Amino acid sequence: MPRTRNGTTRLPAVLAAVLTAGVVVLTACSGEPAEQDAGATAQPSPTRPTAAEPEARGAPSIERFDVPAGAGPHDVAPAADGGVWFTAQQAGYLGHLDPQNGKVTRVPLGSGSHPHGVITGPDDAAWVTDGGLNAIVRVDGTSRQVRRFPLPADRPGANLNTATFDDSGTLWFTGQNGIYGRLDTGSGELDVYDAPRGTGPYGITTTPDGEVYYASLAGSHIARIATDSGKATVLEPPTEAQGARRVWSDSKGIIWVSEYNSGKLGRYDPGTREWAEWDLPGDAPQPYAVFVDQDDMVWLSDFGSDRLLRFDPATENFTPARGAAPAVRQIHGRAGEVWGAASGDDELLLIRTGAG
Repeated sequence: MPRTRNGTTRLPAVLAAVLTAGVVVLTACSGEPAEQDAGATAQPSPTRPTAAEPEARGAPSIERFDVPAGAGPHDVAPAADGGVWFTAQQAGYLGHLDPQNGKVTRVPLGSGSHPHGVITGPDDAAWVTDGGLNAIVRVDGTSRQVRRFPLPADRPGANLNTATFDDSGTLWFTGQNGIYGRLDTGSGELDVYDAPRGTGPYGITTTPDGEVYYASLAGSHIARIATDSGKATVLEPPTEAQGARRVWSDSKGIIWVSEYNSGKLGRYDPGTREWAEWDLPGDAPQPYAVFVDQDDMVWLSDFGSDRLLRFDPATENFTPARGAAPAVRQIHGRAGEVWGAASGDDELLLIRTGAG
């Protein structure tokens, strides 16, 4: 049974994997099924003391799922089968967690893999942006078959970051070394564009009406991509050098921005072209990830305090979650669930919102 400590719920840990023997052969735009079991349950690992434990009434609690030591989970995405995908950036594989029993399955992506982002596509597959392979990687949701779509040879070292699908099923992606691009997942045709202000493209999102926006961390702006032409238009937040890291659209098409350098949450309304910003609580906040749930509540991870925050746009109040959230680099979710990838502790974190 889970145990509750300091407002957090600790679920069973996962043993290190006993990897299945075999050779994985991966070729550009093709591949073989690859799946490895990461094991059974073990004794719960100890929790660290947490600073400034929130006492606010109604503060959300965190459930914790251990992943294999050394995984370094970077991004997380709910899978179509009820599980959760995560990129094991430090270990070089894609992981799948079954929240029902804590079982983790590893999917090797190829020699040199250093996966950053993962999303679940309209085909129920996992789509990975892999900086080590300099490729977009598709992992079938059922067979775990791996297929790679490498960037053109004249676009080496793009430092691929994150991806999103537009409403036509085209995959759009970012690379911090100054590019963004699109992939026709049917034909495999891939286009790469130079970002208007060079290095920085990081987070990316699609609005309900199909508009695509990305955030530029080094460029301190967001940009709207014209999906027909591929042209990006820069949109600048009010605060200079704010370090726009990730973006997420709410149900109305409002764009929410985690401003890492300035410690602020930003909001851009494409209808009015107006900006608003809010300072995160704390002495030195560093908002890294941002996510908007089905109720249009905004969730952030704060590297400055190692915690997760909920922001209510109606009241303009921040509520910290109960329990530590060490180095959460990305937040994602589905109805009733908000997931975070805690790279600082080799954990996946879950907050149940009671909706859905």
